[in-house]
Amino acid sequence: MRQPLIAGNWKMNGSLDSVTALVEGIKAGLAPVTTAEMAVCPPFVYLPAVATLIGGTSISLGAQDVSDQEGGAYTGEVAPGMLTDVGCRYVIVGHSERRSLYGESDVFTASKFAAARKAGLIPILCVGELLEEREQGITEQVVSRQLDAVIELEGVSALADAVIAYEPVWAIGTGKTASPDQAQDVHAFIRGKLAVLDADVAAKVRILYGGSMNAGNAAELLAMADIDGGLIGGASLKPADFLAIGTAANR
Repeated sequence: MRQPLIAGNWKMNGSLDSVTALVEGIKAGLAPVTTAEMAVCPPFVYLPAVATLIGGTSISLGAQDVSDQEGGAYTGEVAPGMLTDVGCRYVIVGHSERRSLYGESDVFTASKFAAARKAGLIPILCVGELLEEREQGITEQVVSRQLDAVIELEGVSALADAVIAYEPVWAIGTGKTASPDQAQDVHAFIRGKLAVLDADVAAKVRILYGGSMNAGNAAELLAMADIDGGLIGGASLKPADFLAIGTAANR
């Protein structure tokens, strides 16, 4: 059975004081709330502080982005090895905000995925469609294209050591959420696509839902057969809500 993963993407939020309070709140309520793996992805500058705060707990550390380069003259970038150096286990790649706001292509995202894996990080690969793409009925084509960029570069076996997050772009930060059936349909499509290439990889890979999952809708979403957790935005900034989602992931 796949262990659920509930990963909090804090985006560009927080201060040292608020981040400390957030982590302490999560720690205080963590045990025995959930059997799911819980992870937090703070902004780069708070990674060392959060690594210290979660030391000795079961909470995993992740970053929100990574360079596709190992190092060198790339001003403003953060190398994969730097993330492992401060204790990161996970890194988000291809988030819709990186794709839409900063123009990161499928091919560029795949190169980040490869660089992360090479450094020993577990990529959380985000895929998902825009509202107009869903309305055009091409959700599966979009998701397939995004996955294919990684598969063509790294091979399907690379996804056995990764996490996939389906995030319908129209449901991120909008308050809208895909229905459990809508989300399950895409998750099942992803697993089915991988199964054609490698049944073992398809059975192993965790596929998270990442579109406005919160304490109120988590149980219904996480009850779906192919939804193995959540990539949580706003709700991950509130300890009680984040922990409630973790509890909803119990299996």
